[in-house]
Amino acid sequence: MTIDEIIENFSFLDDWDDRYRYVIELGRTLTPLPETARAERNKVQGCASQVWLATAVKPNGKGGPVLSFVGDSDAHIVRGLIAILFAIYSGKPAQDIVSTDAVAIFERLGLREHLTPQRSNGFRSMVERIRSDARTALAETV
Repeated sequence: MTIDEIIENFSFLDDWDDRYRYVIELGRTLTPLPETARAERNKVQGCASQVWLATAVKPNGKGGPVLSFVGDSDAHIVRGLIAILFAIYSGKPAQDIVSTDAVAIFERLGLREHLTPQRSNGFRSMVERIRSDARTALAETV
């Protein structure tokens, strides 16, 4: 599912409870995370829940590296947030990842005002981890 489809689906949901359930449903669509990826190196620091993000980098010639992600969390709502982040970032060139503001997209969806401060901080930690991996991939191709 693309981020544009998610944004469109959100526009049909007036009630926050419906949006919350939709985010949880999105989390159920995540590809299961292999046990080997539940390693300390993939753990995202700064999240109240346990969150793992694993990054795969593929070279793409002049287009620069393309990053794909798998991830999981022990919290249903966080799994949904991960699914939305993957819709924004996974399968995209590193340069696009670095220049895309996921926080602005979350604000547009109205998610930020409905997340606890801890969840918001965790979300920012996930975004920073993804963007850091993209910056590292770009630096390694120079």
